[in-house]
Amino acid sequence: MSRRLSLPDSASVAQPGADGRMHAPSAARNADAICAVIATRAPQTGRALEIASGTGEHAVRIAADLPGLDWQPTEIDPARRASIDAWAAHAGLANIRPAIALDACAPGWGAAYRGQDLIFASNILHLVSQTEAGTLVREAAAALAPGGVLMIYGPFRRDEGFASEGDAAFHASLVAQDPGIGYKSVAEVLGWMQAAGLVAEPPAEMPANNLTLIAGKPVCLDPGQGKGAGKLV
Repeated sequence: MSRRLSLPDSASVAQPGADGRMHAPSAARNADAICAVIATRAPQTGRALEIASGTGEHAVRIAADLPGLDWQPTEIDPARRASIDAWAAHAGLANIRPAIALDACAPGWGAAYRGQDLIFASNILHLVSQTEAGTLVREAAAALAPGGVLMIYGPFRRDEGFASEGDAAFHASLVAQDPGIGYKSVAEVLGWMQAAGLVAEPPAEMPANNLTLIAGKPVCLDPGQGKGAGKLV
């Protein structure tokens, strides 16, 4: 992301390890559910770009579970890129690449990473502004290959509001530190996906009131229909 905030303990926390592998408690808690939704709702082969890979714990778990995906972690924080590479070296997997620097909230990166079959982002949209979140979705859509899938995991506001009192309190703590950030609504994120030419699928319910929002890039557009109306064929 394009900023590093002093966040509450439940956000973006990682503990250093003796061998360079950082440990994030949230990654340990949600890895199984994330691997399961990717295994059932994402392409099983091809090029995969992970946005804001954090410590690298998700990257090695997903790459191990889905050997048909060529997994490219990205992270703006150099300390966490080092952790990603340390986790990859420890896992010894052939399908995970060295971490690269990418600010996914900056305009223009999508053109440089075209041809992705899967783009996955975890726990980032609530930590950036509305403008940055919309840019991330737009650039990810540009980077997807036809038939590719964008998956965004994290906490979101529903139509009826926050999913729990804990979510409302966490959102309030974020806004208190930076009024520009906080939870995004499901509707607005799906709207950004549609505006970028993607076709939204039903969100996947995840543990702890989180969701994975999913949208695919059409292989072709039906004649006479507009943007976002294509078929995933």
